[in-house]
Amino acid sequence: MIEVKNVSKSFDGFKALDGLNLTVPTGAIYGLVGPNGAGKSTIIRHITGIFKQDEGEVLIDGQPVYENPQVKKDIAYIPDDVFFYTQATIKDMMKFYKGLCPNFSVERYENLRKAFELNENTKMRSLSKGMQKQAAFWLAASMCPKVLVLDEPVDGLDPVMRRQVWSILMADVAEYGTTVLVSSHNLRELEDVCDHVGIMSKGRILLERSLSEMQENIAKVQLALPDGAKLPEGMNILHTSTTGRLQTIIVRGSNEEITNKLAACQPLFMDVVPLSLEEIFIYELGGEHYEVKDIIL
Repeated sequence: MIEVKNVSKSFDGFKALDGLNLTVPTGAIYGLVGPNGAGKSTIIRHITGIFKQDEGEVLIDGQPVYENPQVKKDIAYIPDDVFFYTQATIKDMMKFYKGLCPNFSVERYENLRKAFELNENTKMRSLSKGMQKQAAFWLAASMCPKVLVLDEPVDGLDPVMRRQVWSILMADVAEYGTTVLVSSHNLRELEDVCDHVGIMSKGRILLERSLSEMQENIAKVQLALPDGAKLPEGMNILHTSTTGRLQTIIVRGSNEEITNKLAACQPLFMDVVPLSLEEIFIYELGGEHYEVKDIIL
């Protein structure tokens, strides 16, 4: 389990993290989402032991991460910009990680070769960004980590390879109980693989729940009301739009609660559907002045 408790971090007077709390259950795939500058990469660097927090605790299985080799040997990290030595080939980096990580499996490295079809004797610097990401994932998966931290892991990959990477990742979670923290702006993709989500803004976690709970507590309703009818009072409506007689509302609450309240209006038509992760992200951050603005050009 990854636990971040009241973590704060400042850089030259700027507070990048402000009392942040985050919990990633063991064996979960946790999606960390937020706008640019929210502090996602900063907290990832704390979880991987690169940064030391000014205040608070960063723990994995109850042990502090920073300057703790016993904990860090079980962590694999793929940053947005892949690290490699200038003259190193994929095979050279494999030998480097094998010497560094006691859990590195040469057998797994060989088994994964057919999934990526990269020439291990090719220098990393000569690979495209997408191929570098493939090599990084190949090496990270071969480390057999207990905790895998990913920052924009499939950026630059084609659709087939993206699916291949997610397939390997989800198989590791199912078979070995790997704990995965992934930060990405591709919310549609995260929705397919994550079981927990944290929405981050201005150095804090605004909302942290399982994806199913998040979708159960906010819904999109399309309805047409009789002439003169109005929406009932007391509903926590986040957004409304109207096209002719058809109204679309984004409302917080369970589907049953929403349906019961709206039924009192005797709607001519009503359809209640859960929101996508992308829609939840937009409307949850709407309270942080992050809504899409109408600009007149």
